[in-house]
Amino acid sequence: MKLSLARSLDHWLQNRSDRTALAWLLAIIWLLLLGGMAFFWRLGSNGLLDETEPLFVEAARQMTVTGDWITPYFNGETRFDKPPLIYWSIAIAFHALGVNEWAARLPSAIAGLCLVSFCFYVLKRYGIAARAKKEFLPVKNRLSSPSQLWLTAGLGATMLALHPLTFFFGRLGYSDMLLSACFGGGLFAFFLGYAQTELPKVRSRWYLTFYILIALAILTKGPVGIVLPGLIIFSFLVYLGKVREVLREMSWLRGMALVLAITVPWYILVTLANGEAYIDSFFGVHNFERFTSVVNEHQGPWYFHFIVVLLGFAPWSIYLPVAIARIQPLQRQHWQDRPRSHHLGLFAVFWFVGVLGFFTVAATKYFSYTLPLMPAASIIVALWWSDRIAQTQSFRRPGWGFKLSCIANLIFLIVLAFACYYSPNWLEDDPSMPNIGARIQQATLPIMGAAIWLSSAIACLILVLKRQHHRLWGVNLIGFVAFLIFVAFPFSHLVDLERQLPLRQLAQAVTQVRQPGEELVMLSKGFPKPSLVFYTQHPVTYVLRSSRTSRKIRQILGDRQSDTKSVLLIAPSKALAKTGLTPQQSEPISQAGIYQLLRVR
Repeated sequence: MKLSLARSLDHWLQNRSDRTALAWLLAIIWLLLLGGMAFFWRLGSNGLLDETEPLFVEAARQMTVTGDWITPYFNGETRFDKPPLIYWSIAIAFHALGVNEWAARLPSAIAGLCLVSFCFYVLKRYGIAARAKKEFLPVKNRLSSPSQLWLTAGLGATMLALHPLTFFFGRLGYSDMLLSACFGGGLFAFFLGYAQTELPKVRSRWYLTFYILIALAILTKGPVGIVLPGLIIFSFLVYLGKVREVLREMSWLRGMALVLAITVPWYILVTLANGEAYIDSFFGVHNFERFTSVVNEHQGPWYFHFIVVLLGFAPWSIYLPVAIARIQPLQRQHWQDRPRSHHLGLFAVFWFVGVLGFFTVAATKYFSYTLPLMPAASIIVALWWSDRIAQTQSFRRPGWGFKLSCIANLIFLIVLAFACYYSPNWLEDDPSMPNIGARIQQATLPIMGAAIWLSSAIACLILVLKRQHHRLWGVNLIGFVAFLIFVAFPFSHLVDLERQLPLRQLAQAVTQVRQPGEELVMLSKGFPKPSLVFYTQHPVTYVLRSSRTSRKIRQILGDRQSDTKSVLLIAPSKALAKTGLTPQQSEPISQAGIYQLLRVR
């Protein structure tokens, strides 16, 4: 009988121990390939994406201009939404590589690669699925621990790198991927210290790493960077009855002193510089109010984040329910009897449920809030899949949970195929890119996406009928990678051409025709387009209603102290008629996409 790939790997590792270094070299190459595709390939090929990304990037650019690395500014106003670590990271990249999109997104890409690599390392150390009693197969039907550890680590790292949510935030200049790397890295470091029971010095180093990464999470997002990891770890230890034991090991008083030493100086300096305005905005609005009430109209039903996990962790999310059930998190006595090194799956469940539950309770809903739970989801599913692949005998009689998951996988792929095919019908609703539906149809992207997912569904059906269920993971991976290369990357480029390129073109025109002292106004229906500030490198006055445009321009000209009696106006062409401006008042200069640039006197 032919050996499977996993059994061949087992045989190779058992008999060629001298090739361990080569195995690590291949693992590093694989991680670099994953990181290259997920984070670095075509990283700066598109312009900044309105509405959020330019807020971070321009605030970082302002730091390089003003030299003020304490108070973030955007468009002439303080920006207290986030602490400074993301701004510092982007500003350092600007100093090193110049002011461009690639440098702006480099910190997120590096953070994503580090998180994926850390996940691989943890799974390589402790990625054996701890099964319930009486579930062990005969030795001949199981892989050895070294083989399964390599297998689990590869599966987990691949799933963490290649899913929609990580792909999105790892390629944009948001703070979310940096937070996820510090947050997730901190929890990984905690578990490495927790599971290390034989070498106290090594354990202490991992706990020290945990405190440093948690401090960086606080400098990235604020108090949630320590509150949420603290809740996850505390509930995990309470469940196992190890609170006093582990806290004593962690030297938590000294650890908290280190966290304060790293984080408090900036908070003191920014408070001294801005006083009560900073405290009310950052702690009041962007922390307390986000949890207790809806901020920035980011609202949704209680199950909002469940949908985000289903779509954001696709296609691996289909197997989360059966993978969690396999860990049996409610078998408390079973887990208390297990050695610490077997607790990774249980810890990942507490991590996953903790983040999902915390932001489900929060009033403000935003899809980026689920990003920190993706490493836990990857661990949970990787442990389950490696167990399925390693125990080849179990595929002859798959349980109902596995059968239902396979059926759900098949249905999900078919739904994705239909969604891709009919996507032009609902993409036309965005007024900022009215021609996107026609563009993607001309590029045959809907047909390409439908063909990829439908082919994947057919392949899954064939494998299920042949009882080769362990190959479904590979079909999902190939389908997702093909979708990224042939649909997602071209689609993002078309969105950039349709939605963002016109603003960059008009920004260039503004820099060429703007007269000294002439201000820039933008009529931006829906939400402001902050990318205009970055590309013009000049303050922009935003008007959100057509009827207020003329009055705002008169107010600007009336307050003007210089001799220049005109302003530059960027507005959607269809909205100009509602502004109250006459042809005698406005001089057309340039047009791009749906926008027009005029000089108003």
